[in-house]
Amino acid sequence: MQSSVKINVNSEIGELDAVILHSPGPEVENMTPETAQRALYSDILNLNVALREYSQFYGVLKKVTNTYQVSKLLAEVVQNPENRSLLTDKIIDIDPHPDLKEILDSFSAEQFTRLVIEGVPMQKNTLTAFLSKEPYILPPLHNFFYTRDSAIAIRNNVLISRMANKVRERESLIMETIFDMHPCFDTQTRNPIKTDYYKKSATIEGGDLIVARNDILLAGMGIRTNSKVIDFLIDKFKDKKTTQHILVQELPSKPESFIHLDMVFTLLSHSECMVYEPLILAPSSYSTVHIHIDNGEVKKIRYVDNLVSALKNLGMDLEPLYCGGRKDSVYQDREQWHSGANFFAFGPGKVLGYERNLYTMDELNNHGYEVIKAVDVLENRNHPKNHNKCVVTIEGSELPRGGGGTRCMTMPLCRKEI
Repeated sequence: MQSSVKINVNSEIGELDAVILHSPGPEVENMTPETAQRALYSDILNLNVALREYSQFYGVLKKVTNTYQVSKLLAEVVQNPENRSLLTDKIIDIDPHPDLKEILDSFSAEQFTRLVIEGVPMQKNTLTAFLSKEPYILPPLHNFFYTRDSAIAIRNNVLISRMANKVRERESLIMETIFDMHPCFDTQTRNPIKTDYYKKSATIEGGDLIVARNDILLAGMGIRTNSKVIDFLIDKFKDKKTTQHILVQELPSKPESFIHLDMVFTLLSHSECMVYEPLILAPSSYSTVHIHIDNGEVKKIRYVDNLVSALKNLGMDLEPLYCGGRKDSVYQDREQWHSGANFFAFGPGKVLGYERNLYTMDELNNHGYEVIKAVDVLENRNHPKNHNKCVVTIEGSELPRGGGGTRCMTMPLCRKEI
């Protein structure tokens, strides 16, 4: 059993003490061109190539912090028959099938874990099953390696996401089970579904939330996260009777590369952020709203110019670095599409990103970031600790085609205070 972890996330850039990951597996390959769109993909991935790239990402994080794997944690939880039974019942509530409980009950904890992630194939042993177009009675979780979305650590609590698409509901259910039942974690979960405040149309995903500072939360509002769950967050912060600022950035519904806030804005250091300039800084029809909560009351809700200026007014004076560089909007569009604004900070000024976004890497390098290949870190030719500021680049020919970057593939558990 792994050592106990106290959840504590009060920033986006504090030195990372622990993170949850899920390495992509057969569930990624259990997809066809016909089912890709339903699985929220615009293409199908080559698992062998994706795993090679992911191994660089995972390998670097293992060298700089404590890493936890979803599948290992879940297998430990369901060793307890009561935990397993509770989870099985919840899974069946989401994906009902008359044979599912019997099938899941017949396997070991490790096999059970594999099946609830990789999917349970339909046995074509009846005419109805034979004629069915559905290959699974429990669909694979194709998106689960994007662990950012299903649960979010805010301060000492974990917010369980209400996913916008049914195909991802089980991801949140698994994460809630882990945080509620694994002895490794010292935290309380907050689930909008389990409150009187919950509305069926309310949705939220982790890629839309950024803990900028202990008292500042950034929230994207678009096709994955809507205003109703932001209202839920307002209500929770009012209960605490402290000062809290929520900065809400409206996002376009198209193209699909804008699904979350962290696809257009991420924090890099004490003084820098990465932005997709056409949306974050240029005048547009997508509004930015500042919500100020103090001592149990909403003091004001007002429009502001943009995230960068709003953060500056709150004492976070950040220099925006441009995804795709500053020379051509075509480069900005191309690199944003491949998660060029989506960076994951494992310390102040120490970030992970995709090597393929060359103009973005040039922009970082021009602002003092040493560009280090992940393979050099893994083979001990270089290390982030040798630099004040650096970006570690992982190969990214296949992973970006899934629609997410390095921040998407992480769920931070604990960061040092800054």
